[in-house]
Amino acid sequence: MAAAASLSAHQGLLGTSFYGAWGNSISGDDYHTMLAKTTAPRQQAKVSRKLIRVQPMMKNVNEGKGLFAPLVVVTRDIVGKKRFNQLRGKAIALHSQVITEFCKSIGADAKQRQGLIRLAKKNGERLGFLA
Repeated sequence: MAAAASLSAHQGLLGTSFYGAWGNSISGDDYHTMLAKTTAPRQQAKVSRKLIRVQPMMKNVNEGKGLFAPLVVVTRDIVGKKRFNQLRGKAIALHSQVITEFCKSIGADAKQRQGLIRLAKKNGERLGFLA
């Protein structure tokens, strides 16, 4: 009779008899006995403690994409990576200054200026300037 009361209490709370039926089919002691019989003893695998360090692959995701990408890649190969990155950094800084001056002249706030700089970066990626 207690099981039926428990079942109806679970049905009332959960709206289904699944939880009550599960609780009635396996009692706590039976569940632990069944679990002990079905679980196999754990086997420990030997794990090597030697750390293997993998060098990350630093590859440009924009390599070869965009109209100007081939020109940018050839220029980088001729000038050298270090000098090329210096020139690119100067060009990006100059372009950001131009955008800032433009925003000052039209009265745009800092949030709009930042949005224009982000848009310039996206356009540069699409055109291949960041290849």
